[in-house]
Amino acid sequence: MTAKKAKLIIVDDHKMFLDGLSSILTDAGGYEIILKSNSGAQVKKYLDINTEEPIDLVVTDVNMPETDGIALNAHIKEHHPRLRTLVVSMRHDAKTIHRLTQDGVDGYVPKNAEKAELLEAIATIVGGKKYFSESIKQTYMQHMFDAKKEEENELTTREKEVLVLIAQEFTTQEIADKLFLSKHTIESYRKNLISKLQVRNLAGLTAYAIKSGLVE
Repeated sequence: MTAKKAKLIIVDDHKMFLDGLSSILTDAGGYEIILKSNSGAQVKKYLDINTEEPIDLVVTDVNMPETDGIALNAHIKEHHPRLRTLVVSMRHDAKTIHRLTQDGVDGYVPKNAEKAELLEAIATIVGGKKYFSESIKQTYMQHMFDAKKEEENELTTREKEVLVLIAQEFTTQEIADKLFLSKHTIESYRKNLISKLQVRNLAGLTAYAIKSGLVE
């Protein structure tokens, strides 16, 4: 009995890559290419018309005219939630990875990945699991780390008030009087601001306030 072949759609606006991927899948066996397209818009239309077609996976690039891979993935996940998606692209910046991950993409592999990894990614996703290349995971993790650090460094309303008054050259006692706080509390705010903003002194705090547009 012949094993059932997984049904794939592949889309990329570069014909050479599209033909190469088609050849790799044909040589690997176990896959049937239902549609080979250079247009994300065409794939959207095909899926919306052929709703009963038992497709296992859509392999797509990111940068494409009309409907790019990000929009295609979002459309698939909203209107065809059972259909799995794999992005294969030279574009793998943190913002793109984050957006696709948020939209539920099942895998992401850079275009310069080895053939063996590409086939592993496809087999893994068709098998019901997710697959992300190490470089993709590292970029995403760094993005999450940077976002968390940025969030931790975000100033509270009170910290901004103290910073503005420091930049306007009010003394610690004057700031305390204006904000109805103790002199000790203002000194604590000043020390914390220097540490949080990674500056050396009051001049650094003033420079940060000006750069951030808190004061002119």
